[in-house]
Amino acid sequence: MNQKLAAALSGGAVLVLALSGCSDDSSSDNKVNDWAKKVCDQVKPQLQKIANANAAIQQQTADNSKPADVQETDSAAFQQISQAYKALGAAVESAGAPPVDGGEATQKEAVKELNASSVAYANLQKKVDELNTKDQAKFADGLKGIADELNKISTNGDEALRKLQSGEVGTAMAKQPGCQKPKASVAPTAPAPSASPTKKS
Repeated sequence: MNQKLAAALSGGAVLVLALSGCSDDSSSDNKVNDWAKKVCDQVKPQLQKIANANAAIQQQTADNSKPADVQETDSAAFQQISQAYKALGAAVESAGAPPVDGGEATQKEAVKELNASSVAYANLQKKVDELNTKDQAKFADGLKGIADELNKISTNGDEALRKLQSGEVGTAMAKQPGCQKPKASVAPTAPAPSASPTKKS
């Protein structure tokens, strides 16, 4: 039931995740490297949140998953992704314009796209929350609609980010560990609430 959503999410991972560390050997200007480090140091925890949220949805893809469980997982995941995109926008904004030709315009467009993605995921969270979990067929239809919207978000809004990650700036960002694709760090099962009954003083 949740498989289409999981597939749409894996296809629509943040474009910043495309920075897998493969970069050419051309020596980038130090200023560009400094800018990339400033952005990527702030980006890393947000990319981790998105990877974890995606993994949580992937784990809830079994056909026998209860609609209420799927709803809870997807809602929390979309909220997390929305907050992460907002923080990514703030990271790119606070770093200032990259020191390259047209850097200011590229930065502004990228921030605009990241913020728009944050709003889009917040809207998806609302839609998931409104789904009817009592009727499995209606719930499945609702999820299908959300998966379709997810595909649109991932295909529509990445032009400015592609531009930000091209040329000298993209090469510098690809070298930064913070901008490289993280592995999800969620456990396969949710931890028991009483995992740590004693508090350390």
